[in-house]
Amino acid sequence: MIIDDQYYDIIIVGTGAGGGTLARKLAPTGKKILILERGEFLAHESSELEDVEVFKKEMYHAPEQWYDSNGEPFYPQTSYSVGGNTKIYSGALLRFRERDFEQVEHQNGISPAWMLKYADFEPYYTEAEQLYRAHGRMGDDPSDPPRSADYPLPPVEHEENIATICDLLSKQGLHPTYLPIGLGEQGRTDSEDTGISPTLANYSNVTLKTGAKVVQLHTNPSGLAVKAVQVEMGDRSYLFLADLIVLSCGAINSAALLLRSANEKHPEGLANQSGQVGRNLMKHLMTVIAQRSPNANNGLFQRSVYFNDFYWGDPTFPYPMGHIQNAGGILQDVIFSEAPPLLSVLAKVMPGFGLRQLATRTLGWWLQTEDLPNADNRVRFENGKLYLDYTANNLEAHDRLLYRWQEALKEVDRSAGQSVFAQNIHPHGGMPLQVVAHQCGTCRFGEDSATSVLDVNCRTHELDNLYVVDSSFFPSNPAVSPALTVMANALRVGDHLIQRLG
Repeated sequence: MIIDDQYYDIIIVGTGAGGGTLARKLAPTGKKILILERGEFLAHESSELEDVEVFKKEMYHAPEQWYDSNGEPFYPQTSYSVGGNTKIYSGALLRFRERDFEQVEHQNGISPAWMLKYADFEPYYTEAEQLYRAHGRMGDDPSDPPRSADYPLPPVEHEENIATICDLLSKQGLHPTYLPIGLGEQGRTDSEDTGISPTLANYSNVTLKTGAKVVQLHTNPSGLAVKAVQVEMGDRSYLFLADLIVLSCGAINSAALLLRSANEKHPEGLANQSGQVGRNLMKHLMTVIAQRSPNANNGLFQRSVYFNDFYWGDPTFPYPMGHIQNAGGILQDVIFSEAPPLLSVLAKVMPGFGLRQLATRTLGWWLQTEDLPNADNRVRFENGKLYLDYTANNLEAHDRLLYRWQEALKEVDRSAGQSVFAQNIHPHGGMPLQVVAHQCGTCRFGEDSATSVLDVNCRTHELDNLYVVDSSFFPSNPAVSPALTVMANALRVGDHLIQRLG
């Protein structure tokens, strides 16, 4: 094993929404920072796809197998690259609602309160929106929380077909709202082009090593601090040393790394005296609905609209139901590629159409419902294998959201009075286990070290110099997309680390 001859002030593991944002925040301090990323820079991003490349699923699956609770292997849809999963996300930058930070009653359980509230995150939401060039407009969504500043850039205008449908949905009393989305000169902003690349270009105190898979964390003899990070690079093994260690590998991989770093002082894994590391894994209940497009589209347009009319329920169901947004151009929607049966149903309605023709005659809608924390939904690392034990919950809320949206689309079809809508068919499909988008909750933060893994600053309760800055810290999983909250939290923790580094 090779011990690196450099000593760093801080090591950041991972370059996604948490790690990439944190690196940019800390770079101006002049502290010596090492960033470790197991992947490489992508030559071809999801926002640059052409034709039907999105349906080549292997392009966006990790090159390793995980296992479900029955021991069946699968390849997860997750990105090992500089920028992490922000290289394949939609670019949606939504704030959690004020009430999302409070205890919320659901039909079959409780969404627990956060120890921080919306007001604690609000300035960091604003900072993250500026950093990631959020396009949006205030005032359209009745559920929108208060803001200290407007969006930095105007909203993305709707594609013609989407605009037509939004007008018809407005007549039903619904509230189409411009989707906040991060856009730059090269398409969707992500944590590579916004965080890592500008940081490396402007700060010589920051070093990035790619192709660097972190396999274990080593503690000092007392077990109270991490002293070294073990990394595989090619066929060699290295040790890197630093004062502070930050994990930002994604909720699943950060938990797995802690578990496989077990030692004599931490026999159940690092920071796991509570037994909570890896537990309470959450990932939204997600369904995509396909709707035939009134006119052909190019299949490459941005998402632009969302609906929160059923976010907190409706008169017939007084519990939260969830969030709806359009899928954007299907030829660029990586997650949509996991649901090809939708297009096969449409193929029966439109015989003779090829895959590209079907995609350009189809509009997609994403439905997201909160799943509740459950200690039995967890990440396990056993015998060198990573397992996901996950059983979906809160199913009736999601089913009701699906029903309400299908009814709304049927009314659109009737109102449009166009032959293209006449068959009134809206195939839908849920996402399989391998779609681990919006993963969160495996290292929740809290005041009580017996029931949580991290403190208010996302430092582990048990190791003074170890932090986790990705979606692992979420105690609950509000129905809107989590990316902006991860970015905002990285900026918040960044302020704490700047004070600590001195």
